[in-house]
Amino acid sequence: MSIAHNLQKIKASLSENVTLVAVSKTKPIPDLVEAYEVGQRIFGENKIQEMTQKWEELPKDIQWHMIGHVQTNKVKYMAEYVHLVHGVDSFKLLKEINKQAKKYDRTINCLLQIHIAEEDTKFGLDKEELFAILDSDEFKALNNINIKGLMGMATFTENEDQVRREFKSLKTLFDLSTIKLDHLDTLSMGMSGDYKMAIEEGSTMVRIGSSIFGSR
Repeated sequence: MSIAHNLQKIKASLSENVTLVAVSKTKPIPDLVEAYEVGQRIFGENKIQEMTQKWEELPKDIQWHMIGHVQTNKVKYMAEYVHLVHGVDSFKLLKEINKQAKKYDRTINCLLQIHIAEEDTKFGLDKEELFAILDSDEFKALNNINIKGLMGMATFTENEDQVRREFKSLKTLFDLSTIKLDHLDTLSMGMSGDYKMAIEEGSTMVRIGSSIFGSR
């Protein structure tokens, strides 16, 4: 199956309120061009250097989403163009994104990453850390970031009940967060293996790579 066919099939299965991020990490530029030519404009990368290279070479109406773990010292390389940073997992990182965005007179969209999986390897904030940030005056003073919502990754497991439970817990946190920040509109959860369940549990943004581009 071609990339274009895969993409159109997935898009046809998504409702209008769900945004598709095509995860193009490690994929060569011709693959992205094929997806672009059938209308895909949102691509997710997990390495800033690779994303920057693609940004330089590809059309400028593409929205680049940074979906991987971000080191604070790398933020400056994407601050000029990144559309949305998915994995903001510390206040320190948020401050750095704000600082670098200011240099370009931009406001950078961010999602706060919540740790919902039972695996220790996943990054993210817990509930207390999330609300400590949202309630802090220091956070309210950051004028060059825009928190769009929350992001989380479920445990990599065959246990669907567990995955659903983790998605439900993230949706609950999202709903609580909208009381504090009423403009939140993005709940990013769900990947190739579990995006349908994630949407059932309230996801508004899914990150799909292998189902579009084939396995790496």
